[in-house]
Amino acid sequence: MDFPLIAAAHAGAAQEVANTAPKMDPLHHFQVVNYIDLNLGVDLSISNSVLWMWIVVGVVIGLFHLALKNPTLVPGRLQSVAEAAYLFVETMINEIIGHEGKKFFPIIFTLFFFVLFCNWTGLIPGSFTVTSQLIVTGTLALGIFGFCIVLGAMHHGWHFLTFFVPHGLPPALLPLMVPIEIISFLARPISLSVRLFANMTAGHTVLGVLFFFTATLEWFGAWLPFGFTVVFTGMEIFIGFIQAYIFTILTCVYINDSLHMH
Repeated sequence: MDFPLIAAAHAGAAQEVANTAPKMDPLHHFQVVNYIDLNLGVDLSISNSVLWMWIVVGVVIGLFHLALKNPTLVPGRLQSVAEAAYLFVETMINEIIGHEGKKFFPIIFTLFFFVLFCNWTGLIPGSFTVTSQLIVTGTLALGIFGFCIVLGAMHHGWHFLTFFVPHGLPPALLPLMVPIEIISFLARPISLSVRLFANMTAGHTVLGVLFFFTATLEWFGAWLPFGFTVVFTGMEIFIGFIQAYIFTILTCVYINDSLHMH
């Protein structure tokens, strides 16, 4: 019996199985892929990230259109959900910003549901989690940060600079505290964007690993990761809501600070 030939045959078979077996790449879900390359001096390519942002906007508009196209005095289920969503955001604004916050309701309402549905649609197999991209969350955070600076400057003029001087601070401590306040202020968009990005990336990576084990293990070994997948998906739905809520409520806090110099 030719043992070297048998060993070589077994090695070749094992290599073939390894090549055909699915490979675990939990970060594959976060790769940005261009569907249409369009560079006109500025990169306007249509990627999976752009596509899913369009889908999210379409879904949100479609749902609220269906819920409110024929409003009734006694609302149905979908209208009740839409009205509850409206009251939820309105209450958040009233509690944090106050009466002046009503003028900002459209942008805050839009921001909350855009982030929420970006988080949730990423749980659909084969989809793309827009909020797992730091460039997306960073752009949102920088937009909010810039808006709050302009808002504060418009309301208070040069007096807005006193925002970096804590009330009642002794003059001797100004050289120490003012730089700390400025650094803390400039860190706002970083913390706002990284928090959302990190939570979405971590949660969806864990789900990707669990799905991989569920799909590749034998049926008697797949039940445990499948059970964890179901439980963790429920947790991710809740976390997606919480992260959208935190992102929105911090936006309200920053707007309130710009208006009232707190």
